[in-house]
Amino acid sequence: MAAAVRELPPESTQQAVGYPSLFLLVALGALVPVVPTGALVSSAAVVAFHQSSPLALLHVFLLSALAAWLGDTALYWLGQRGVRSRNGSRWLSALRGRVTPERLAHAQERLDTHQVSVLVLSRLVPAGRIPVMLACLLSGMPLRRFARGDAAACLAWAATYQLIGILGGSLFPEPWQGVVAAVGLTVLISAVPSLWRRVRGRTDVDGVSGREHP
Repeated sequence: MAAAVRELPPESTQQAVGYPSLFLLVALGALVPVVPTGALVSSAAVVAFHQSSPLALLHVFLLSALAAWLGDTALYWLGQRGVRSRNGSRWLSALRGRVTPERLAHAQERLDTHQVSVLVLSRLVPAGRIPVMLACLLSGMPLRRFARGDAAACLAWAATYQLIGILGGSLFPEPWQGVVAAVGLTVLISAVPSLWRRVRGRTDVDGVSGREHP
């Protein structure tokens, strides 16, 4: 592994290939929520941390935030077309299929009181972006207003996952070690909400069962 790291291409080649790839993958991940965009940003930040260019981390941050914002805005625009259409659209159906009625109701409730802050938090909380976006669509929020709030959300999201990458890069001498640590941490962060919902669901079921069978 160490030999492979020593044989990495020059920084100029890494940047010429890595920056466009990062931008495209993050934008795609915003449109199709199956790409682990947080892990991508953290990994890119690790590599940038070990580069000699003082602007490498800034480039990763700006490209990640811009790509996430463009992807979110495009997905919201596609969702608006479905809301306005009598027959809906596959994009709107896909968004609905990823959100349970309980999570949608919770997102709508929070959106009524804290619009911009909810957008920011939805980007930072794993699996929180789609419920809030769907709530925005169903509430009729204009694209321009969503785009303004989502800009702050994407900047905060890119900064958070870049900090994870910087932490991984600073703890280990080799880039690949930092990448492994950053990816592992982002996967762990992404899994926590799902595990919490399962634990809470089991607790609720046990509580109901206890009341039904004293």
